[in-house]
Amino acid sequence: MATLYRGKYTAKPTHMKVIEHIAQATDTLISFEVLPPLKGKTITSLYNHLDPLMEFKPSWINVTYHRSESMFKKKADGTFDKVEVRKRPGTVGISAAIMNHYKVDAVPHIICGGFTKRETEDALIDLNFLGIDNVLALRGDAAKNEANFEAEPDGHAYAIDLQKQIANLNNGIYVDEDIQNGGKTNFCIGTAGYPEKHFEAPNLEIDLQHLKNKVDAGADYIMTQMFFDNQKFFDFVDACRKMGITVPIIPGLKPITNKKQLSVLPRIFHVDIPTDLSNAITKCKSDEDCEKVGTEWLIQQSKELKAFGVPVLHYYTLGKPKVIFNVVKAVV
Repeated sequence: MATLYRGKYTAKPTHMKVIEHIAQATDTLISFEVLPPLKGKTITSLYNHLDPLMEFKPSWINVTYHRSESMFKKKADGTFDKVEVRKRPGTVGISAAIMNHYKVDAVPHIICGGFTKRETEDALIDLNFLGIDNVLALRGDAAKNEANFEAEPDGHAYAIDLQKQIANLNNGIYVDEDIQNGGKTNFCIGTAGYPEKHFEAPNLEIDLQHLKNKVDAGADYIMTQMFFDNQKFFDFVDACRKMGITVPIIPGLKPITNKKQLSVLPRIFHVDIPTDLSNAITKCKSDEDCEKVGTEWLIQQSKELKAFGVPVLHYYTLGKPKVIFNVVKAVV
């Protein structure tokens, strides 16, 4: 039996795949997504973030990954050195820490950007050794100094190719062809879906075809980009089913908590903000008021999605655990 004791969630050890959690569920599940701590922060900062949310017994916790960034550091002679910096390292270790500390499954994100095929394989082997068999396979964003996504030399340019590498490893096929009868991994593979289409796709139909190709290549479920208009999600699910996509589709959810997000979120994530929501946020006189509006919107959005029958409500906590706590408290 799970208990909450002195701020720390304890439970019987669990070790299941995402699709197994979904298959065994009798009600809509809850899952969360977190950022790794900034370099220099301790794991305690992440535990403090997650502790209150563990009351809701999430089925799993996603751990995002951010590619390295190029920075120029000035030397004593006035010249500059270009260095690669990972501001949020440790996704593999953090995933293991979450599973050890909370006895909850972790789903680390694996990205194409910034990695060769061999580096990806090594990360997957580490995850396998740690008993982590859930991953979300993503292309990732372009580097900050790149207008378009550029794959690493001997890296993957597309998420589908990354998925195929993971599927190969599940079959004991390694990058090094000299490895014969290699040990097989057992990863459950998630992929990303975009209810409002990926911003690089010319239209939704082609984007859906790419999504179907990823599912056909072995993706076990779809995790969506955030959205604020449920109708767009409902239409997306309907379009997927008509395309022959039958895997679970999990909605990704995030609150709006300040006015800046009205322009930042559409620019960065290429999502629309419904007029009713943007009008309500615009009328707010403080971030506190914005947070109340955003919280209530997400509560209603979540209740409607739950009534629709989504398998999971997946919340991007990303620095706002108190808001997510209030939302989930009102929904479950």
